[in-house]
Amino acid sequence: MTPGNNGASTPEDDDPFGYLYADGQANGAQPPSGGYGYPNSVNRVRAVGTRQYGQPQQQAAYGQVPQQQGAYGQPSAHYAAPETLPGGAPTTQTAMASGGHGGGRGGRGPNTKGLLIGAIAVVAAVVIGIGVAMVGGDKDKDESDGASGTAPTQSEESRPSPSASEADGGSEADLPTIDAKALRLGGGAALAQDVQGAQSDGGIYVGNLNQPGSSVTWTVNGIPEDGVYTVFARYSTVDEDQKMTLTVNGKPFGSKLNMGNFTGAKGGDFAKGWTETYAWPTLNKGTNTITVSCEAGDKCNVLLDQLRLKAGQVKD
Repeated sequence: MTPGNNGASTPEDDDPFGYLYADGQANGAQPPSGGYGYPNSVNRVRAVGTRQYGQPQQQAAYGQVPQQQGAYGQPSAHYAAPETLPGGAPTTQTAMASGGHGGGRGGRGPNTKGLLIGAIAVVAAVVIGIGVAMVGGDKDKDESDGASGTAPTQSEESRPSPSASEADGGSEADLPTIDAKALRLGGGAALAQDVQGAQSDGGIYVGNLNQPGSSVTWTVNGIPEDGVYTVFARYSTVDEDQKMTLTVNGKPFGSKLNMGNFTGAKGGDFAKGWTETYAWPTLNKGTNTITVSCEAGDKCNVLLDQLRLKAGQVKD
């Protein structure tokens, strides 16, 4: 269908910009003057404000601003706030007025007194906390200063090293001491008293221990409880350091019992070689057996005087 000669045009057939093209101008298209630019085109242009939606509206001339119904912030003639209607929601001012007290008419203002008391309490708590922290810090510093380096160190006397790993222990009441003549002898061990310096009764000691299989055994009763004890052995040796086997309750204990020449005695002078060694075995409550023997590979050129016990791990 050709616009202008084939019947009435419909809006979808109109080209509002037809006057811009050569074929449109050939068909008589003109610039807009109320229609879409084609002859017989549907005129749908209306003046501003003339369209109606369901009810009559106030028309206004083109280019004129319709009269405003109300200034900004002023109530509109078509709108009424809920609180202006009968039974509407009360406003804040109404609620305040119904309470009987207003902010500017003797009503209660902010509780400044309570706020001031609360602020003072917080400040006081902070100050007290800081004071306590400072006092505690000074006290801790004083205690740490006082604990550092107050215990004097004592130079240890040269003593024989124990046959077990060393650990400090407390000393308790002395346990029994046994003289040489009360020990049970084994192998070629024999009692003698030719060398001076033995502390056993009558100056008696055990000799001939330098033969494999020789031994002395102490059966000690009355061990108060299970635990670690110190076994002391008083002996004499000369020239080279010696070592023997310590057996506790039938089992060899640790390394060899160190029986060194701690006095430095020379030339076979056993009278000058009396000294003492120790070990820290674990004993059972009640009765235990302690044996010092000369086994294969040991060095046993010693004279044995006494054996004694102390509870714990001690050195003298």
